[in-house]
Amino acid sequence: MQKYVCIPCGWIYDPAEGDPDGGIDPGTAFEDIPDDWVCPVCGASKDMFEPAE
Repeated sequence: MQKYVCIPCGWIYDPAEGDPDGGIDPGTAFEDIPDDWVCPVCGASKDMFEPAE
């Protein structure tokens, strides 16, 4: 699955790890994350992420 990077802070969402503290289970594709989810580091909205290289 595709990893995504937060443009403002550089944190990488890895679907294999998810964001357990944010309520996102491991194995959750970025596209399946709720639209109101935010970056756990800087609080940026989901639309501030882009596919990681």
